[in-house]
Parts: sequence; C-alpha cells; structure tokens
Amino acid sequence: MNITEDSIVISTLVPESERLDFLPRHFGRQMMAVEQHLFTRLAALSPDYTGGLWDMYDLSNGGCYLAPTDPAEFRISVHGNDFDGTVSADAAGVIVTLFTLSELAFRTPHVEVLSERFHQLRDFAAEHAEARLIFRAID
Repeated sequence: MNITEDSIVISTLVPESERLDFLPRHFGRQMMAVEQHLFTRLAALSPDYTGGLWDMYDLSNGGCYLAPTDPAEFRISVHGNDFDGTVSADAAGVIVTLFTLSELAFRTPHVEVLSERFHQLRDFAAEHAEARLIFRAID
C-alpha cells in the first residue's frame, strides 16, 4: 500500500478559545460520560495519574482524543493483557481515549459516534511514534 500525504492523519492541538466546544462537537450528549470515563480509566491504568489539565486534539480525519498534560510520561498497566510499560503523555491519552471509546461504544451501541471516533483514532494511533506500545496496551 502506498501512503500519500492525504492518508496521513494529523493531530492539531485545540486552542484554549475552542476548548468549551470540543466535547459537545465530538460527542454531543455523550460528552460528560466520555470525559468522566477518561479520567476514571487513566486513574485505573496508571499510578502516575493524579488529575490535572488535559490537552484536546482534533484529527484531520474527523476524530479526536484527549491527553493529560503532566507528567511527561506515564506508566500504564493493563492487567487484562499483561501490558506494563512507560509511554508519553500523548500516547497515554491515545490509549485511554481508545479504551474509553471502545467501552462506551459497547455499552451504548445505538450511539454510533463513539465507534466512529474509535476507528478514526485507531487510524491515527497506527501512525503514532509509539504505535507499537499503544497497540500492545489496547490489545
């Protein structure tokens, strides 16, 4: 398969002035469930997460993800697949957003936007610098 520039998924940090619109734009009525699940899921996966600010990213394919801003790295432990590793905050955000979207999509299959956002983010994750670790964590 030839990869063209058009097929590369680009992430763009959402500016401060657009943060309030981010969750409703991507998740509509599910925005609060997504946000709460992200925080809870990262707390369960990483002893390094103690709360704090998250960055929001739009993807050029219509998807999105959130990533904690601090610390720079997170130890992630997924007991269901024996993954234990250290990843960047950005990769931790991709991991926890993928878990969140997958879990909520299974709970609410009638809300198609959750599975759509999952697949858009998975396409981005495949090109991420830490793709191998991301996919080991979510496998």
